[in-house]
Amino acid sequence: MTLAPHFIAQLTYLSTEEGGRKTNALSGYRPGIKFPFYSGLFSGVQNFIGTDFVCPGQVVNAEITLFDTDYFKEKLSEGLEFDFFEGPRLVGHGKILKLIHPELINIKRLL
Repeated sequence: MTLAPHFIAQLTYLSTEEGGRKTNALSGYRPGIKFPFYSGLFSGVQNFIGTDFVCPGQVVNAEITLFDTDYFKEKLSEGLEFDFFEGPRLVGHGKILKLIHPELINIKRLL
């Protein structure tokens, strides 16, 4: 079963020297995602666009699918930045380029 993506994001993976991953991440990677409006981590899937993997230090666009959207209704917007983690270790940063799921759009930021 493939879930539909919720948004497209530009992902910047930290280099190994910056504390990021030591190995490539494959499309379908599932890091913890932290948004600025909530202190916890959420689960999501990164499906890379145009490539099967990304190396530490690279930038890639990806379709992101969140597992539980209840926390995100009307809270996301294009340009919103977030971080992603492996356990407690920060491995990269992201920026929402395009929202696909209409219930997640923060209407107040559009006004």
